Amino acid sequence: MAQRVQSVQEFLQDAFVPLVAALCSEEAERLTRKNNLGFCELVKPFCRLTSEVHMRDPNNQLHIIKNLKIAVNSIITQPPQPGTIRKLLNDVVTVSQPAEGLVANVITAGDYDLNISDRSVKASVPWYNSWKDTLMGLNTSTCYSATTPWFEAYRENFLQSMPASDHEFLNHYLACMLVVSSSEPEPVEQFLKLSHEQHRIQHSNEYNYPKWFIPNTLKYYVLLHDVSVGEEQRAESIYEEMKQRYGTQGCYLLKINSRGSNRGADEQIPDPWSQYLQKNIIQTQEPYEESPCTVVPTKNSGHLIPIDGLDNDSKIDGLANYFKPHPLELDHTSDSSCFDGTDYIKPNAIHESKKSSTWTPHGTCLTLTDHDRIRQFIQEFTFRGLLPHIEKTIRQLNDQLISRKGLSRSLFSATKKWFSGNKVPEKSVNELKSTSGLLYPPEAPELQIRKMADLCFLVQHYELAYNCYHTAKKDFLSDQAMLYAAGALEMAAVSAFLQPGAPRPYPAHYMDTAIQTYRDICKNMMLAERCVLLSAEILKSQTKYSEAAALLIRLTSEDSDLRSALLLEQAAHCFINMKSPMVRKFAFHMILAGHRYSKAGQKKHALRCYCQAMQVYKGKGWSLAEDHINFTIGRQSFTLQQLDNAISAFRHILINDSKQTAAQQGAFLREYLYVYRNASQLSPDGPLPQLPLPYIHSSETRVFFGHDRRPAEGEKQAATHISLDQEYDSEFSQQWKELEEQVVTAANKGTTLPNFQPTQYCLNKYSDNSRFPLGVVEEPVTVEVAFRNPLKVPLLLTDLSLLWKFQPKDFNSKSNGETKELETHGKDMIGVEVISEFLINSEETKMARLKLFPHQTGELHILGVVYNLGTIQGTAMLDGIDPSVGLQTGKSLPSGMSVRGRQDLEIQGPRLNNTKEEKTSIKYGPDRRLDPIITEEMPLLEVFFINFPTGLLCGEIRKTYVEFVNVSKCPLTGVKVASKRPEFFTFGGSSAILTPSSPSGSEHCSAYKTVVTQSTSVCSLVSSATSSDFGVASGNQPEVVDAPLPDSVLLPGASVQLPMWLRGPDEEGVHEINFLFYYESIKKHSKMSHRVLRHTAVICTSRSLTVRATVFRSNALADEKGEGDNMLVFVDVENINTSEAGVKEFHIVQVSSNSKNWKLQESIHLSEDKDIKLTNREKGKLCFKAVRCKHPTETYTFADIVFGSEQIISSTSPCADFFFRSLQSDLKRTRTQQNIQASQGAAKQSLDSSSRLIQKCNEVDLNVIVLWKAYVIEDNKQLILEGQHHVVVTAVGKEAISFPQKQGFKKILGNSDWEDLEQEVPDIGLLNFFRPESTSVPARPSPDQFSNLIKTSLHYPETFNHSFHQKSLCIVPVTLLLSNSSQADVDVIIDLRHKTSSETHDIHGSFTWLGQTQHKVQLKSQEVSSLQLKACFVRTGVYNLGTPRIFAKLSDQVTLFETSQQNSVPALIIINSI
Repeated sequence: MAQRVQSVQEFLQDAFVPLVAALCSEEAERLTRKNNLGFCELVKPFCRLTSEVHMRDPNNQLHIIKNLKIAVNSIITQPPQPGTIRKLLNDVVTVSQPAEGLVANVITAGDYDLNISDRSVKASVPWYNSWKDTLMGLNTSTCYSATTPWFEAYRENFLQSMPASDHEFLNHYLACMLVVSSSEPEPVEQFLKLSHEQHRIQHSNEYNYPKWFIPNTLKYYVLLHDVSVGEEQRAESIYEEMKQRYGTQGCYLLKINSRGSNRGADEQIPDPWSQYLQKNIIQTQEPYEESPCTVVPTKNSGHLIPIDGLDNDSKIDGLANYFKPHPLELDHTSDSSCFDGTDYIKPNAIHESKKSSTWTPHGTCLTLTDHDRIRQFIQEFTFRGLLPHIEKTIRQLNDQLISRKGLSRSLFSATKKWFSGNKVPEKSVNELKSTSGLLYPPEAPELQIRKMADLCFLVQHYELAYNCYHTAKKDFLSDQAMLYAAGALEMAAVSAFLQPGAPRPYPAHYMDTAIQTYRDICKNMMLAERCVLLSAEILKSQTKYSEAAALLIRLTSEDSDLRSALLLEQAAHCFINMKSPMVRKFAFHMILAGHRYSKAGQKKHALRCYCQAMQVYKGKGWSLAEDHINFTIGRQSFTLQQLDNAISAFRHILINDSKQTAAQQGAFLREYLYVYRNASQLSPDGPLPQLPLPYIHSSETRVFFGHDRRPAEGEKQAATHISLDQEYDSEFSQQWKELEEQVVTAANKGTTLPNFQPTQYCLNKYSDNSRFPLGVVEEPVTVEVAFRNPLKVPLLLTDLSLLWKFQPKDFNSKSNGETKELETHGKDMIGVEVISEFLINSEETKMARLKLFPHQTGELHILGVVYNLGTIQGTAMLDGIDPSVGLQTGKSLPSGMSVRGRQDLEIQGPRLNNTKEEKTSIKYGPDRRLDPIITEEMPLLEVFFINFPTGLLCGEIRKTYVEFVNVSKCPLTGVKVASKRPEFFTFGGSSAILTPSSPSGSEHCSAYKTVVTQSTSVCSLVSSATSSDFGVASGNQPEVVDAPLPDSVLLPGASVQLPMWLRGPDEEGVHEINFLFYYESIKKHSKMSHRVLRHTAVICTSRSLTVRATVFRSNALADEKGEGDNMLVFVDVENINTSEAGVKEFHIVQVSSNSKNWKLQESIHLSEDKDIKLTNREKGKLCFKAVRCKHPTETYTFADIVFGSEQIISSTSPCADFFFRSLQSDLKRTRTQQNIQASQGAAKQSLDSSSRLIQKCNEVDLNVIVLWKAYVIEDNKQLILEGQHHVVVTAVGKEAISFPQKQGFKKILGNSDWEDLEQEVPDIGLLNFFRPESTSVPARPSPDQFSNLIKTSLHYPETFNHSFHQKSLCIVPVTLLLSNSSQADVDVIIDLRHKTSSETHDIHGSFTWLGQTQHKVQLKSQEVSSLQLKACFVRTGVYNLGTPRIFAKLSDQVTLFETSQQNSVPALIIINSI
């Protein structure tokens, strides 16, 4: 179809044009065939007059005809059959498709291009974003072009293919051209033959078709002369004879073929026929805006003309004539008796000829002069022949009507009844359908009026035509001739619209009545359809789109799917062209149109309609509508072999959150798999396509490097390490990082690595994935992929494996290998684990763990997963199988419907937010968890724990064994163990070899090193040790311990068992204790310096004992053995166990001291029972005497007070180990508190030297270790558990408590017990924060600190007998010993005067001191001095001699600090009288 602008007026004029028949001789047809054209085709481009034409109406008024067009057709004697017409129109629509590659009229919306109107606007915005803006642009656009050529081709061919009927004369022939060649021997006789033939066709009863306008048809004689070969003189002579015979107005000499058929290459002659013939090819042989073409007579067609090289089902030349039996009636053969019989080409033959044909030029023998001659010929025929004939006929009809006006209506009625046989037309449906039973005779005045009206309409005299139609309408209605009345109403409405100046509005109700009459009364849908097509264009031109849409929709019916589809589509366009576009109505009617197109077999048009409608429904949340549209698009695309579109459509159904039922989803999935399988079979060697199911949560992908953890074997428990079964914990992750950093620092001799990066075995969305992870050759790489099935039917994945790319590299050399992208090949490089079946139930999220086994070093890139996607038979609800089959049993039943494809793993990295540019834009960093670097072989350590307990008492000591196994092919060394709880475990010191070396040998042995003692005393046994013996020297990190491997190397395949002692944590509850095992390869690696192995031990501890200790100065200045300074140590042990662990009783077996300065000397045990036994909630009190070591050194002195028969050597493992480790932990906590206090400012500076000396007198460095045994009843067996508690005593008189401290202790003891304890335990003061002063004032020592500066002792007889009768005064000698406990000189003042205050009334009030009341003494460091005093008594009684007041100050101090020295014990003396 020519892309030509046409107004509604032009469309209506061209819908009804004067018809002219043509009869050609064989020779004349041969001449035109030189140009590959028939005669009708030859004149077709020139059938529209280029100038105005004048004629006079019956009133002799001049009437101007503009843009007149005539149609010249070959005579067809057989009317077209309805089936043929339907087939023709169907083919017209099939071949006419939207032009590809055009940007006009297209709105780009997602994946589809949508033509929404006949306005040419290039709209590049998405449909769903700027819909209204786009429409406003369309409505204001002034450039028009046809956007639905299939509809216009259908409409044009429909109007041209309508058979002639007797109730109207618009498509009756007005004239007939008789064409004869000048080269014939007797042209005049040939004219006579053709004239007789025309007369026979029109007037004999042999032919009822075609229809002729009036009996006296105009005959126009055309002499065709071939200029190139014919004799021009002969042609002129013949023409002169013709003019004498037929008159100058009735004949014409047409000269053509002015040149030979060989056209020069450089000549460019226009081809006006190409647009028609090309259009015929594109739109199934039909010319745009032209009448039917000429038929090629059988006897004149010597050969078939090749078709233009276009892919369509077009026919040649006159085969496009719709008034002959349709060419697509394959079994049709022309009747040999028919004069106009034609040859027809079967479609398959045409298709074969198309493949081998080339484009054939037309008019090759014609020059531009010939073109002008043909154009002049048509004008001469119209001016001199046709229009005068029409004008004459109009005058005759007008005169007849005027002359008959005087006749009575009764005569007319009688005439009608005589001719009609009293038949009522509306009563017979068959008569209304055909023209065989006429209601009116041909000479009836009503038909003459109609004939005159049609003639006036054809020559554009619309006013006269309207009047005649209006008059005829009244007559027909009065006679109840409804078919005639409907025709008159139809044309009256069109005439009224076409009248120039619009004297009256368009009578749309005329058309409505005509449509209703045609459809409901006459049952003639073709005529009703013509009315709708005409009226819809008129209404659209008046912007009455709503009325036009209603009209178009009203004619949709079940009798013709194609018509209904076309009309629904046009109605949809009406909705979108409204002032306020009705978008959803447009989409809905496009869906209806697509459905009817599909029923009509128009798959491409159906697909187009659904695609256009999809742009409205997409993204609106109407999921069911989207599913329906996508499903239909998928099916139609598959039918049209557009497999990519079909796959895309079905993919949309599956990937959206479908609200369909399970059965429907299963049907969708099977359709998708079927289409997908067909597509993959077309290109079996192509790349694997992307599959939409199941969903993959890429960010949830986890990558694990290493072997899976071994399960526990009997008493062996493998290290927990890391596995994919563990949940990520950021706090634990940070702890592991700190532990590894500590152990690496220790391995590097205390040097912290600046670019330290922790080892990452498991990468997830929380880990730092900015670096390339490291894998090891021959160790698997496990990728956990999170699949989610969004459907309600299960999915079965088979042959599931990873897709990867590998680049071999030797990291020890500079040359690199070539990159090789491999999937299943190259197993010598990468081994792939394939999961044969992986079932994902409905709406389930399931993890798949896929493994790769690298066999070479290099760079590995994990690209995605590859698998076969299928369903199981249980999902086929329509197959009559229960969907639960295969799901409950766990066995999948493959249905055979599966396709192979891939899905890529694309992980988006974290959003960058560091620089200003990154904060102001959206940028993401890399995520390299799927791009590991495979390094050379490394050692691999496995650790097993033997007899490792899960429950302990607080402080319990348990001996276990640890097995180290090297499962790699490389020796390992440098094994270290790091833990945040170093006080929990120990491998023992240098004496550990004395203990049993295997688990079996230590089953019934004590965890301690013991020695049998025969002593019955409770004196101490002394030994010594240093902290360095136990790996806790001051310079080391206590968290890192070297594992004492033999030779420090573990060879490949070797294993070693080491003893390890555990001590239950002091807090009750569940403890997670982390061990980090560090080891290295003997050979240094460029990528990986070390490896680590993690283990988390879970220990549940129960309450056992709590220990409190207090130290007091002894009044004795020296013990009996003369060992100098001594103290009293009071130890309270309480059983706070609640019998939850089945503990029967605790026995205190030994109390040991540990100090550099003090040691326990003996136990002051009041009870004769040596065994100290504590049952539930019992408390035991112990008192010990401690003496100062004679030669203080850096060596710790251990003193053991044994209460049993065996001494536990506390200076060896494991007793000393745990002591030193707990001591280190306490020191670490103390340092932390000191650091906090030191940061508070200058006012917290250290004391001056003098005050420090005074404070030092108060400090005690004594550690008490209480060792115990617990008797436990378990499974009717009595077990003996061992343990130890530590108490660190720091100051004289200050009570120290074993862990737990106040916070946790209150929870253990309960409120009532805690209140008792709280009175004895001093509160811990809050930290005070204040601003430092400019000068620091030395802190004054407290009275308690001064009280320990000088130690005093009174020596006197306990009883003194005196005879008061002989001497009234009793004088008793008293010795006062003064001892300087400090390291400096001290001045001491002794004041013997009694206090006079009322508070001092005591038993000493009745005696007095004799002699000097004040004494001054200077004591050197550690000096002991004695002072002789005399006390005087006057009566018997008990007296307290402890009244001297002692004042002391440091000798070198300017400012005196004096305080009274208070005696802790009263000095009582008994005075007896004799």
